[in-house]
Amino acid sequence: MIQSVDRALRILALLQGDHRLSLGEIAQRLGLPASTVHGIVRTLLAHRMVVQEHDSGQYRLGPAVLTMGNVYLDTLELRSRVTPWAEDLARRTGLAVRTAVMLIDDVVVVHHEPRPDGSRQMPEVGIVIPAHACALGKAILAFDDELADGVLEGAALRGMTGQTVTDPRQLRSLFDQIRVTGIAEEVEEAVLGECGVAAVLSDRFGGAAGAIGLVASTDEWPLDPAVLTSLRSAARSVSRELGAASWPPHGEAPRVSEMGTRRRRPRPA
Repeated sequence: MIQSVDRALRILALLQGDHRLSLGEIAQRLGLPASTVHGIVRTLLAHRMVVQEHDSGQYRLGPAVLTMGNVYLDTLELRSRVTPWAEDLARRTGLAVRTAVMLIDDVVVVHHEPRPDGSRQMPEVGIVIPAHACALGKAILAFDDELADGVLEGAALRGMTGQTVTDPRQLRSLFDQIRVTGIAEEVEEAVLGECGVAAVLSDRFGGAAGAIGLVASTDEWPLDPAVLTSLRSAARSVSRELGAASWPPHGEAPRVSEMGTRRRRPRPA
């Protein structure tokens, strides 16, 4: 690992989470001398990865980050493949559709199809959610043991709400269920009043390339089995276009009617 590159990326990650920081705050968070941080920040400024606000003197992410992000999205095969299926899924179910990929311990939304009811909705591409606290993340982790071990064996898992499952043993048990059903669920674990279901997306290598999911309010929960049938069909179709030989990645899942989708909400951890 090249130390200066690692430190630069850690600075960008800090600014992603805190939006605006002074040079001293960055140095303190990273445990580095201010002079070291100053040199790295000046380099990031020169490449427009970071900009400095004139009034406060604080630093924030720069426009070059957006440009790189847009290039990433434009070249992401999963996003191009999922778009027509996500549009159809939103139209069939009346719900918003999110597609996400893993980002270390989190998932990042790479495609968002709003609810088709014409209501005002915020664009969600780029939002980051802890993988253990959302259906999208659970759907991916259930089919990737290496990623799951990295998330569950690292630092203590953060509770987003009182409903967030943070016990690694309980999560591993949920992953076992997801591998059988092909569907992951979460009820108010990431955001109060919001529920979700998601299905893994597989690729030609047989792994978990990402996940596609539906977002519903607690008033709409539990979802009708027909909605889950549509989700599974979309996940299978996208996976087929990505070159997957089968879906889910490890064998066939039972029919939707056998999935027990109306189980009680998990108790707070």
